[in-house]
Amino acid sequence: MNIKPTEQDNSETFYKTLVESTKALPWQVDWQTMTFSYVGPQIKEMFGWNVEDWAGISDWAECIHPDERDRVVENCLEQSMKGVAHEADYRILVRGGDYIWIRDVVHVICNEKNEPISLVGLMFDIHAQKSAEEELILLKQELEVLSYQDCLTGVANRRFYDAFLVREWELAKRNCSAISMIMLDIDFFKQYNDCYGHHAGDIALQVIANTLKSWVRDTDLVARIGGEEFVIIILGSTERKTFEVAERIRIQIEKTPIMQNGGKSFLTASFGMGVIFPYISEDSVEVFQQKVDRQLYCAKQDGRNQVKMSMLTM
Repeated sequence: MNIKPTEQDNSETFYKTLVESTKALPWQVDWQTMTFSYVGPQIKEMFGWNVEDWAGISDWAECIHPDERDRVVENCLEQSMKGVAHEADYRILVRGGDYIWIRDVVHVICNEKNEPISLVGLMFDIHAQKSAEEELILLKQELEVLSYQDCLTGVANRRFYDAFLVREWELAKRNCSAISMIMLDIDFFKQYNDCYGHHAGDIALQVIANTLKSWVRDTDLVARIGGEEFVIIILGSTERKTFEVAERIRIQIEKTPIMQNGGKSFLTASFGMGVIFPYISEDSVEVFQQKVDRQLYCAKQDGRNQVKMSMLTM
């Protein structure tokens, strides 16, 4: 006797074929037992696991990346208890030890009392998308750094210096603290370039920039603001300490050999400096910079290779 398939059998076959042909991983969890009542065969292709590897939600939770496990599990339980559909992006362990990004979309099936009886969901492989997003974020960060960095010497550029000084000026006002500025210009740099060539000049700028960085703290700033002109911003210092820093840098530059074509060359620099308390001074940022720049000019006019200091600006 031939038994014809019922309409219900046809529907179940249709939906089973539909669900198992999708590229996403379908699953269902029984809320009372917290076990998987169904896991699609896609688990093998997507993650390398067998269907029987995921018996309960603890098996699933163990596969979530440790950095995201607590957040994902707690959010899933919290939203499910409320009967609220939800989704989450997280990394999941694949056979072999690697992790891939997935998007887990969860629907909650409730009884007439709005109590959850089961969860059904689909897991989508979004690893390529996430990788592209992360690469874009890293690229943006790199571009951001480059936009504030002098490409030759690696110190801050004029753009970053301007923003840094304005920000620290306002902070110094609120904190009743001081800002010290040291401006320096390499002596006879044009003649040095003419003698040794621009490539040699670039090497000299790099050597001097490294010297400057070695004498300041991480909280301070070294910037290249012109061809051979640099500026140092020191936070919360005194005139005496700032002068000592400038003088030590001047001596270090003077005695640091710059290797050129197997030989050694030496350079010197002229310095202007000043210290200000923005919260009690009537000077603006621009006026303060002009005063320090005048001291640099005086150092160059007075014979170069020296530090000129303006009196404390109140």
